[in-house]
Amino acid sequence: MAEEEKEKKIIIDEDWKREAQREKETLAAQEAQEKEKEAPEEPKKGRGELPHGDLAGLISMLTTQALFALGLIQVKGEEEREPDLELARYNIDMLIALEEKTKGNLTPEEQQLLKNTLSDLRMGYVSIAHQLASEE
Repeated sequence: MAEEEKEKKIIIDEDWKREAQREKETLAAQEAQEKEKEAPEEPKKGRGELPHGDLAGLISMLTTQALFALGLIQVKGEEEREPDLELARYNIDMLIALEEKTKGNLTPEEQQLLKNTLSDLRMGYVSIAHQLASEE
């Protein structure tokens, strides 16, 4: 008879453990649901919405590439790079081709933007080229 009581006690202990584990899992699931409801929505990772494609955006993109090639802008966290005059010249030439091919088809604002951008890039190119020449 004493043996039967031990077996029952073991069975009762196992049942109790299973029930406690189920309760623990249920509570954990409820806590997770509450945290999801309380947590503010995180912004989506990656790029944001792209702007409308227009001439100013194209000019800006080519200008950024030229400035990067000249070493006038850097990528955050990267070590400083040597200016690449050939690549900068290529991007400036692309803007010149754009200016020539769109002559007579631009608004006054677009013409002025392209003219000013090319002027600034040419001056930057000459300045960097002189600095590199004087270092040699």
